[in-house]
Amino acid sequence: MSKLGLDFEKVAHARRVARKIADDVQGFVNRYSTVAVERTLCRLLGIDGIDEHGVPLPNVLVDEIQKQGLLREGILFFLGNAMIETALPPSEIAGRVARGELSITRSPVQPADRIAAVLHPYVEAGLERVLARREKRERYLATIGEGAKPYLYVIVATGNIHEDVIQAQAAARQGADIIAVIRTTGQSLLDYVPYGATTEGFGGTFATQENFRIMREALDRVSEEVGRYIRLCNYCSGLCMPEIAAMGALEGLDVMLNDALYGILFRDINMQRTLIDQFMSRVINGFAGVIINTGEDNYLTTADAVEQAHTVLASDLINEQLALLAGLPEEQMGLGHAFEIDPGRENGFLFELAQAQMTREIFPRAPLKYMPPTKFMTGNIFRGHIQDALFNLVGIWTAQGIQLLGMPTEAIHTPFMSDRYLSIENARYIFTNLKNIGDEVEYKQGGIIQRRAREVLDDATALLESIEREGLFTALEKGIFADIKRPKNGGKGLDGVTEKSPRYYNPFIQRMLKVTI
Repeated sequence: MSKLGLDFEKVAHARRVARKIADDVQGFVNRYSTVAVERTLCRLLGIDGIDEHGVPLPNVLVDEIQKQGLLREGILFFLGNAMIETALPPSEIAGRVARGELSITRSPVQPADRIAAVLHPYVEAGLERVLARREKRERYLATIGEGAKPYLYVIVATGNIHEDVIQAQAAARQGADIIAVIRTTGQSLLDYVPYGATTEGFGGTFATQENFRIMREALDRVSEEVGRYIRLCNYCSGLCMPEIAAMGALEGLDVMLNDALYGILFRDINMQRTLIDQFMSRVINGFAGVIINTGEDNYLTTADAVEQAHTVLASDLINEQLALLAGLPEEQMGLGHAFEIDPGRENGFLFELAQAQMTREIFPRAPLKYMPPTKFMTGNIFRGHIQDALFNLVGIWTAQGIQLLGMPTEAIHTPFMSDRYLSIENARYIFTNLKNIGDEVEYKQGGIIQRRAREVLDDATALLESIEREGLFTALEKGIFADIKRPKNGGKGLDGVTEKSPRYYNPFIQRMLKVTI
């Protein structure tokens, strides 16, 4: 039963349209690979490290075949040939290529079955490493448990991973359930992943595999101390989306921001490149048991939150279908939406409540990611704290899954530990005192809240039907989301896209999805 009186046949129709849009995108994605996908395969085979110039070894290998116009064959084809010829493991081959001692493109071509056979033990070892990390998380959840939903999600963003650890552990002791290490400004536009622990960053800390390991280790310690599992979040968006997904899977991350549409709109990453990358990254996240967060909340930072609320729902429905195609269950879809209506608008709170309740009813099994007010935070910390309190009220009322806590100092500076404490205290007070308000309160039949939700659903459905007629690529070119237009052949990273050859080989997708793509 819908508290909003939603017509679930309309919801089902909207989903069917979204699926057609997703199927069209997937038909394109299945024919292509990218430099980032190929580097990801290297990492899953255990190739790591840098050469004498600081270039990551996965880049060394993939750059070699790209420069010779051979990217379409795929890196595993050349690695397999070289492994058969040299009897060396992938990591040793990468080292020799980096030192100029070997060229993988000059090895004799071997039959496909021999290539698959020589790669098989390394593929299985990579899968086992990911599964071992997943099983460790599940053991923690089964023994010490975790916080109640909505999870309290806070950020650390010092630039120094060791300082991030101190702040993250403090936040966990204060009551946080998810720690997000904000990525340094501009990293999404790097076409490589920096190596090792980092102590400098602007607006955040570099996402590296070593930084992931350090923070996960620290959160494991504090999880045991506080008696509940603390989840770790980072970003696998940008030009290295699938690589960072693999690194997160190998190091035990629990939540990853993962959304091609965000990269297209807000980072001007080429739509073809990032939609291909997104599929591989979501296959990995699904297999690793990682919850993805999508970025629809950002649409309302550039577009009006009342007039464009339907674009958030439409995008959530498309993202849901794209995630299902990548093997992600609904329980791992942190679909994004936000509390971003102008606080001066009459009955704005009722609209926020309607939209949050609508999102919960349409995606009942998803751990929805609910974002706090940012657009209309002014630096007045007292008003800001009230705005965050109203946001928290909607979060518990509508049973959101992941509550990214607002900070009273939003629009002033990166949060201090004391700011986080105030935000966590605010949320815990409201979540405790109003725990069952959603079960107790009904909405007026035909009232403002019900009318608003139905209007947003109708408008989202009409938008989806329009996108289905012209395709997602064309819709993005027209600025259908966030009032931002992006060209299909523009943006960053298009030169890293290639159509797959007939002998292209990527067993990880088949193994992780247990289907043939």
